[in-house]
Amino acid sequence: MDDDKLVMRARDFWASTLLILVSLFFIWRTLDIPLLGGADNAVKKVEWFNSAALVPLGIFTGLLLLSISLLMRSIREGGAARAFNSVGLGWDAAEALRFTTLMLIFIVYIVALVPRVDFINASGLVITALIYGYHAGQRERMLLATATVVVAGVFALVLHFPQSEWNAHGDDWFALVLWIALTALMLWTGRGERMAWVTPMIAIGAPLLLICAMAFAFRQNVPNRSSLIFSQIEYHYYVTLRPLWRD
Repeated sequence: MDDDKLVMRARDFWASTLLILVSLFFIWRTLDIPLLGGADNAVKKVEWFNSAALVPLGIFTGLLLLSISLLMRSIREGGAARAFNSVGLGWDAAEALRFTTLMLIFIVYIVALVPRVDFINASGLVITALIYGYHAGQRERMLLATATVVVAGVFALVLHFPQSEWNAHGDDWFALVLWIALTALMLWTGRGERMAWVTPMIAIGAPLLLICAMAFAFRQNVPNRSSLIFSQIEYHYYVTLRPLWRD
């Protein structure tokens, strides 16, 4: 096996190890949420299929299984041995920048955007930034994508830091404008590229499907329920669509 592939497998080893630890931590914390039915002080608990723990358990269990699979592949192909030897991982400035910007995007998404900004807006912006910034491996795109997400997160933190203001829509509109602008830039610079046209469908469809499944199929609590887009979806679901099949 060539040296570049060994370096890649060594990185897979450390990445999968970190993801396993993160998955186990969140599974452990999710188990604090009641999952099974029953009674507690004569108060009936929710059935397991209505439990708020169901979706996060599924997500982090899936992440755990994928991480274990990646770890086993890395070990089989010599990644573990390379990871622990004296040669190291062969990181350079480009790899350090890539890792740092990715971590920054995920931290801003979890800490600043998800609690305050509409889930579809925040997730669509992050998905677009990740694909635009890292698909081609260009440094300029990487920095622009990271800056876009960070600006949206900082704006949300500054404008609506306390929890009492999380239902306001100013940061929702700002994130939506940034998302549209980044999508337009991606379509313009990637004319003729299939990924440029597929990305908006993924960025819209994935968070929309996830949050609708959580809210209406599994009846879970969703982030920022009164946000800009989801509040309209929920309103029309209960007021416009649901009466059609109930009648």
